[in-house]
Amino acid sequence: MSINRRRALQLGSAAALFGLASGFARADDAATGGEILRQWYKVVLHLVRHTATYSPPVASRAFAYLGVAAYQAVASGSTTLVSLAGQLNGLKELPPRDPTKTYSDAVITHCVLASACKTFFGNTGPTGQRVMAAAEKKLKGDALQGLPDDVVTASLAYGEALKAAIIDWSANDGGAVIENMGFPMTYEVSKLPGHWVPTSAIRQQQVPLLPKWGQNRTFAMPSGANCGLSAPPAYSEAPSSAFFSMAKEVYDVTTHLTPEQVAIARFWSDDPMLSPTPPGHWIGIANDLLEEEKAGLDRSAEVMMRLGVAMADGFIGCWNAKFQYDYIRPVTVIKKLIDAKWEPLLITPPFPEYPSGHSTESGAAAAVLTSLYGENFAFTDHTHERDGLGDRSFKSFEEAANEAGISRMYGGIHFRPAIEQGLEQGRCIAQFTIALRTRSST
Repeated sequence: MSINRRRALQLGSAAALFGLASGFARADDAATGGEILRQWYKVVLHLVRHTATYSPPVASRAFAYLGVAAYQAVASGSTTLVSLAGQLNGLKELPPRDPTKTYSDAVITHCVLASACKTFFGNTGPTGQRVMAAAEKKLKGDALQGLPDDVVTASLAYGEALKAAIIDWSANDGGAVIENMGFPMTYEVSKLPGHWVPTSAIRQQQVPLLPKWGQNRTFAMPSGANCGLSAPPAYSEAPSSAFFSMAKEVYDVTTHLTPEQVAIARFWSDDPMLSPTPPGHWIGIANDLLEEEKAGLDRSAEVMMRLGVAMADGFIGCWNAKFQYDYIRPVTVIKKLIDAKWEPLLITPPFPEYPSGHSTESGAAAAVLTSLYGENFAFTDHTHERDGLGDRSFKSFEEAANEAGISRMYGGIHFRPAIEQGLEQGRCIAQFTIALRTRSST
């Protein structure tokens, strides 16, 4: 499918979003709140597609903060949910509710997500701005339906106060300002053998994307250096070396791709501006599962918080390792050592190779979702229905993560160690999120 065709489908689906979201009735506050949360996440997935600065690491950051905001909106009035203040790095006590007032969790959740979206996606284009405005009008009406004025007033005011505290917390994490699309204005590319070199002719991409992202403040894990990786094979041009064999594997696989392998590579490619990005892919999976189970607000908020936090930490940890090893890409190696005319199926991203970002964040996402849904939980992934790429079904989240990882070899983007070690790194990083205490009874 052409890029223009895919963009047209995306724009059409954005315009139709609120026809799909309309018509749910207020049964109770929790049920209404769960549906409103899921509809806001559909909005966010569209915003990621239409906001130029939203590379995968940047998208993961937004998903984490939105998840925490939604979770705290519910936890602030719950007798069973536990606040994340003091558990997440740098998150101090948040504004309490006034015990003399009555609140609606659904309204607070709507308010905090609507307001936070305006902050995180303030630079989105005209399509994104229209989507946000339509969402706020439609979902606010659904949230407020049938509620007394005093409950509405108190809930909206509290939502704004909570959102302000979350945004204040986010401001100094290292990722709040994205200049020049994330490409540094000055950067010295290494000239040592085996190190990353630009793989694109685009002038902006003669330096790597977000080289300092791995130094950002993490959410649940202590720092980006946790869950570090052993070094990949040392660069060597000798045909008998482990490095050459690793490159030859990529070459052999990609020159004999089956139709199924091509489909897998394209399904998980999740290119910025043409998709919800890799972390958005997993958010979409979770949102569909929550919709299928008609999850209440407590459940929906916790799932999205844990998933968002784990993937955001995953990208920080992955980027920390990427710029520690500054590893060369397959396209550079294969063209130099094996076949000068070889081209990968997918476009090589503009940053170092090791480990694979898709693998790290997929490993983290799968581990978190497994902790929430159980081992061997079968599901169908509908992420790219409207993109013309079909659906894919999996017997477990781990199976999906493994496929996401190997898709990068099929695309000609990664060597095997980056995939295998990335998946393992993601599983390690997820344990910090899984360990968060969210229930007073646990």
